[in-house]
Amino acid sequence: MVYNSKLPNVSTTIFTVMSALANEHNALNLSQGFPNFSSPQKLNNLVADAMNNGYNQYAPMGGNLDLRIAVSNKYDQLYKNTYHPEKEITVTAGATQAIYTIISAFVRPGDEVIIFKPAYDCYQPAIEVNGGKTISIQLLAPDYKVDWQEVDSKLSTKTKMIIINSPHNPSGTIWSKDDMLQLQKLTKDTDIIVLSDEVYEHIIFDKEAHQSVCLFNDLKERSFITASFGKTFHNTGWKIGYCCAQEHLMSEFRKVHQFNVFSVNHPAQKGIADYMQDSETYLSLNMFFQQKRDLFLNLISESRFKFRPSQGTYFQVLDYSKITDEHDVDFAKRLTKNFKIASIPLSVFNEAGRDDKVLRFCFAKTDETLIRAAEILCRI
Repeated sequence: MVYNSKLPNVSTTIFTVMSALANEHNALNLSQGFPNFSSPQKLNNLVADAMNNGYNQYAPMGGNLDLRIAVSNKYDQLYKNTYHPEKEITVTAGATQAIYTIISAFVRPGDEVIIFKPAYDCYQPAIEVNGGKTISIQLLAPDYKVDWQEVDSKLSTKTKMIIINSPHNPSGTIWSKDDMLQLQKLTKDTDIIVLSDEVYEHIIFDKEAHQSVCLFNDLKERSFITASFGKTFHNTGWKIGYCCAQEHLMSEFRKVHQFNVFSVNHPAQKGIADYMQDSETYLSLNMFFQQKRDLFLNLISESRFKFRPSQGTYFQVLDYSKITDEHDVDFAKRLTKNFKIASIPLSVFNEAGRDDKVLRFCFAKTDETLIRAAEILCRI
C-alpha cells in the first residue's frame, strides 16, 4: 500500500544535505545558520535557577508572563510601540512554529499567499499543506530589491496573506522605510494579513535601523511579527520564539496554537525573562556580529569571490561567477568535498531554481573558524 502525505514532493532540506556532507568530509560547516560558540553562561545559569526554583510544569498557554512583559518592554524601548503582554504576545516553539500556526489559522484552500524568493524554506510547504496557493515574486541578485509594481500586479481578491522577511535570510539584505510604506499603501483598505518574519531584528549593520511592521500604524493593524530568542541569544537548539499581533489577530492565532503546541519549555522562558532585564543582552548584537562580518570580509577581500557586505542577519552571500560556471548546488558540494568548507546554494530558495551563481556562508562562528574558512576561500 502507498500512502501520500499532503507534501509528497518535499525532499530532505538543503540544510540537512549540506550539514551531512560537511560531517562526512570533515569540512568547516558555514552552511546551517547556528553559532559554533556557547550560549551565554549567565543565561544558562538563570535557566538552571528556574528549574531549581520550580518552573518545571506547564507554562501558561500564552507563555510565561514575565517573559511576555520583557518582550512588551523591549518593543516600547526600541520602537516606542508596544504589545499587551497578556493579550498580544505569545511564546512559541521557535519562530518556525509561529509561522506555521499563523498560516494554519488563516489560510484556507484556494487562498493565495505572496512570498518573496529567495525565501526561507518553511513558508511554501506551510501554505501548501493548508491548501493555499503560493504566489512567488523573485528578488534579483545582487541587491534583492522588491519591484512594487510586480507586487501590485499579483494582488487579487484571493490574496489572503503576504509574508515578508527583514533582515532577509538568505540574502542578508534589509527592507527600507520606503519598502514598508509601499507595502502599507498596497494593503490599506484590504483584508490582507501580513506575516513579518523579524527573527534577525537585532542583527543589522552600518548603523541602519530595523523597519519593523509595528512602526507603521496601518501595517500593525493587520500584521503578525515572528521572532526568535534562539537567534538572539545563540541557542537555536532551545527552540524558543514568540509572535506579536493585535488582539483581534492573536485571539485567532491562539485557537490553533493551543492544540498544536499549547505551551513551550517553561524554565527556558523564565531564564530568558530574567536575562532580558538587561537590554544590552540584545542591543549589543549589532556590533558583535558586525565585527565578525567585517573580519570575514576583510580576510577574503583578495579572493576571487565577489560580494556586497551583508546588511543584516549573520549570513554573507558570495558571488563565485569569476571562478566557475557550475550550478550552485554542484559547486557547493564540490567545495565541501574537495576544499572542506560547506555553504548553502541559493538556487534552492529561488523561483524555478534560478541560479545566480551565489552561495550563502554563515559567519556566526568563532574568529578562529572564520580565519580558517577565509584561508580556504582564498585558495579557490
